[in-house]
Amino acid sequence: MAECGRKALSLLEAARSRYESLQISDDVFGESADDSSDNPFYSTSGDSDSDNCIAETGEDHQQQQQQQQQHQHHHHHQKRGDKESGHSGAGPPGSLSRSQAEEEGWMETLQDVTVPPYKETYGPAQKMPATANALDFFQLFVPDNCIQNMVTQTNMYAKKFQERFGSDEGWRPVTAQEIKAFLGFVISTSVQRCESVLSIWSSGFFSNRSIALKMSQARFEKILKYFHIVAFRPSQGSNQGLYKIQPFLDSLQQSFGCTFRPSQTQVLHEPLIDEDPVFITTCTERELRKRKKRKFSLWVRQCTSTGFICQISVHLKDGQGTDGLATLKNKPQLHSLVAKQLCQNISGRNTIIFTGPSITSLGLFTEFSKQDIYCCGLLSTRKSDCTGLPQNMLVCGATPAQRGQSRVMMQGTMSLISWYNKGHFRFLTNSYSPTKQGMIIKRKSGEIPCPLAVEAFAAHLSYICKYDDKYSKYFIFHKPNKTWQQVFWLSISIAINNAYILYKMSDAYTVKRYSRAQFGERLVRELLDLDDCSPTQ
Repeated sequence: MAECGRKALSLLEAARSRYESLQISDDVFGESADDSSDNPFYSTSGDSDSDNCIAETGEDHQQQQQQQQQHQHHHHHQKRGDKESGHSGAGPPGSLSRSQAEEEGWMETLQDVTVPPYKETYGPAQKMPATANALDFFQLFVPDNCIQNMVTQTNMYAKKFQERFGSDEGWRPVTAQEIKAFLGFVISTSVQRCESVLSIWSSGFFSNRSIALKMSQARFEKILKYFHIVAFRPSQGSNQGLYKIQPFLDSLQQSFGCTFRPSQTQVLHEPLIDEDPVFITTCTERELRKRKKRKFSLWVRQCTSTGFICQISVHLKDGQGTDGLATLKNKPQLHSLVAKQLCQNISGRNTIIFTGPSITSLGLFTEFSKQDIYCCGLLSTRKSDCTGLPQNMLVCGATPAQRGQSRVMMQGTMSLISWYNKGHFRFLTNSYSPTKQGMIIKRKSGEIPCPLAVEAFAAHLSYICKYDDKYSKYFIFHKPNKTWQQVFWLSISIAINNAYILYKMSDAYTVKRYSRAQFGERLVRELLDLDDCSPTQ
């Protein structure tokens, strides 16, 4: 037993050493948890419509044999299938036959690929004093002028509302101090894990008299009724469907870019935003059915060395405006558009981005390479745009593959990799040399050989998946009905997440080493302007 423990420990140390050599911090915050899956390529989003196919590639050996038998059957009827499907071979639409692939320059001869050095230094863009508190870090993203705008717009909306529907005798104009307290009350739902913010004033389990005395429930409900970021619809401009939140999102995006410089390696993905993972595993099926599906889609570009969310992209799933996705729904153009928006500010820096199957495509990666953006993405024959890729690399061969076995084809500096580990995983990359070998190190399975690109993808995506668990600690449980309010509170959650990261990387952390939970508690108390701002134990 002891010998097994020592062996497992040595494997973990080897994994940490290899991951650090790939420019990824195993956990910059020292809060690592156990691996949540033996499969390093699982989805980073709970119910994402885009990347759920990641899990499907890890089928067991019996399913793999069935697929191979099906492939042999298709091969037997290939000629008939060509006529019915409209494309040659058994590959996905847009893929190339062997002769077409040769004409397009795909070959099995491998060459070394080197990514130029990163042209930026990563970390906080400004030095915060050791005396900075949680509110100081939060206000890097939600400054006083933003708070004052909420005051102005809320009062304007309340006045207009009452002019139309009658006066509200219980209403008085809100102040900046009250808006801060209002934010603090709602943010406290992430700290206390309570689903209703009104529970604060109740006598139940989630009551919190220590902060309830700061504002009456009646006053809170009045502010909640009239709270607005933009009171009136603009006469012109883009993103009409998000007009009530767009100025705040623009301000947030600018502050993200001004306060932090990300590392060379970054990930494009949909974060886990719908529910706290613990709640999902404990709630009943009936409770899940009662939850309304989101009417928006949110994607992020995230630094894999720290977890800092560098940029967000929000789109409505329905609607006629330019922010509506109706015309692009279930089409590869949607995810290509999202990726371009998220990467519009990183061209020319030799950044390496990791992508899931819904984004990965030869056309997008080629376009990015012209902007000095290098890519490494997981492919799925069902979800990815496989246009221009060789069919023989996208279908399972008749001969059973051995665990750790891989095949590679290249077109210029672009590599298409097929690697087997209890199922076929396919990758497209121009950021890691196909001639260099890596290793997937698992506690149970030991060392599994693989191309370096596979190891890099596993390291970075596993970190982001673990990071979702940390980020969920700031997930605001308040459930508004309006879409713009859902987007607002989600963006506030992201701002708190980024504020904590900057705090952990500052001198202030050396003075008082607050955990994530303690930082959240302190932020709530500082927003409420309570005298005793020490976090509860």
